[in-house]
Amino acid sequence: MSANSAGSAATQGRLTALVTPVVRGAGYDLEDLILTPMGRRSLLRVVIDRDDGVSLDDIAQMSHAVADVLDEDEGVIGKAPYVLEVTSPGVDRPLTEPRHWRRAIGRLVEVTVVSKGSVAPAVDGSAGSEGAPLRGRVAGFDGTAVTLSVGGVEHLVPLIDLGAGKIQLEFNRPDEAGKQERSQRQHKQKKGRASMKSEDVVLSAEEK
Repeated sequence: MSANSAGSAATQGRLTALVTPVVRGAGYDLEDLILTPMGRRSLLRVVIDRDDGVSLDDIAQMSHAVADVLDEDEGVIGKAPYVLEVTSPGVDRPLTEPRHWRRAIGRLVEVTVVSKGSVAPAVDGSAGSEGAPLRGRVAGFDGTAVTLSVGGVEHLVPLIDLGAGKIQLEFNRPDEAGKQERSQRQHKQKKGRASMKSEDVVLSAEEK
């Protein structure tokens, strides 16, 4: 590991320690925090989520909250210009934590059963082969096992037997009506000073 890489990792670690209490204190989970150099400035991407989903107003509020804590401790990220982006996870996020499976109830997913002692059912609900990709709908989650509906047949699979799942994109889902769209907002930060101008805001809808 180079000195620059080590320094970047250390900075990212300090940022995570600084931002995590703010995010959790507001009732969200910090799903990811990535600091990426972009020429003379850097991009700090903060990904948040919660069971009820994240709205555009939530993103705006957390952008201000994270900006405030960064303003209070300029030494963590330095005085160089940077862009702060607070966003919610996209549909391509991997399902790796218990909370991810809980939030995926009702969604169509693809996942591999990785345990040597487990065999994944085939798409039609019959017995499949070990390590075969499994596509089904998450019918339930009890904290330790996921109930997957495959071909109309429900299978209870222990969480420890599942690899990283991936939500499958579905258009015109009947249960999407009335839900708020996932959005992201870029909030520019320059030398620790917040600015919220119209040209600094970028909105892009993500499927929940």
